[in-house]
Parts: sequence; C-alpha cells; structure tokens
Amino acid sequence: MRRIRTFLITTVAATTALALGAGPALAAPPTPPSASTAATELASLTVKAEGTTTGYSRDLFPHWIIQSGTCDTREEVLKRDGTGVKVDSSCHPTAGSWYSVYDKQTFTNSSDVDIDHIVPLAEAWKSGANTWTTAKRQEFANNLTISQLIAVSASSNRSKGDKDPSEWKPTNTAVHCMYARYWIWVKYTYKLSLQSTEKTALQQMLGTC
Repeated sequence: MRRIRTFLITTVAATTALALGAGPALAAPPTPPSASTAATELASLTVKAEGTTTGYSRDLFPHWIIQSGTCDTREEVLKRDGTGVKVDSSCHPTAGSWYSVYDKQTFTNSSDVDIDHIVPLAEAWKSGANTWTTAKRQEFANNLTISQLIAVSASSNRSKGDKDPSEWKPTNTAVHCMYARYWIWVKYTYKLSLQSTEKTALQQMLGTC
C-alpha cells in the first residue's frame, strides 16, 4: 500500500510539473478541474457584452487581508508558490526562489514577484462583481481555495493588467491549457459572465490541453 501511495504522489507531482510547463518549482495554486470539466463549465457561463468600469476602484476589493498569524494573502501565496521560502516574524520572505510560469523566469527577491489575480479585479467588476457586497469582493480578491491567485514576475503581471484571454496570454505557451482552466474555474465559481471573444480564446486554449 505504501508503494502504491508513493507512486500516486509521484505521478501527480510529475503531471503538475508538466501542466505548468515543467518549471523548476512544483508549487502552484490549487489544481483546477480537468480540461473536459472546464469545457463543460465554460459552456454554462453567460455570454454577453462586457460592462464598464464606471464606479470601479481596487479599494472596493479589500486586499491583502491577514490569512494566518501575521501572514497576509500575498505572503501566503509567496510561501505556497515559492521554493525554500523562509520568513521572518512578520511573515516577510527573507529567502527563497520563485518561478514565474507565465514567462519562465526565476527570482530570488520577493520584491520582483507580483501576486496576480487570474481573473483581474476590474475584469470581475465588468463581469458582475459590481453588484456584489464588499465582503464578497474581499473574498474574491483573497481566495486561496481556488486558482485565483498565483505568484508571477512583476513584468508579466503588469503586461497582463486587466486584460482577458482574448487580449493577453502568457508568453509561455506551455501553460495556456492550465491558464484557461484556472480562469474558467474562477468565473464558474463566482458565476461571472464573459464576452464572446473571451469564450473563443478560452476554447482555443483548452484545445492545447
């Protein structure tokens, strides 16, 4: 039984590494549903014209909140997604390395790393979050239980901005399948709408799985 369990753990780890482009680090957001399930979830989402950013402010999505002890959401993601991460009493990383799957870059200084909201806050606002309570928007902005947050290079995060997959994709094409699955999982969980061009782009990315 122990040999079987070890084999299964090793297999899952190898599969995760492959899905993320075989980068140096295996740490990543929670594993999203399979590509086939993602396709089913995508088909169930409402397609309509995107809303506007009227009234939008990042302050309407309070982050980063304390998650455990002195660690806020950003620090928890840095610990989760990094390798050999050490933190001080304030939970600030003092050592570690971070592999950005978006552009295949590795960093040893946490200040070079951003925490990307897979579905950007402004995108969520235009897709239905404008009607949410502040409490729900806070949950969305700090959710560690689904694939909404990932540690990536600051340059790739800022290149992405508030763009959806029809406007921006990771330069590392090996992660397009996983990125689509991440995005769909978030939108499906929160019942956010999407544009037709966004849906087409996600379907194309799922086709690489």
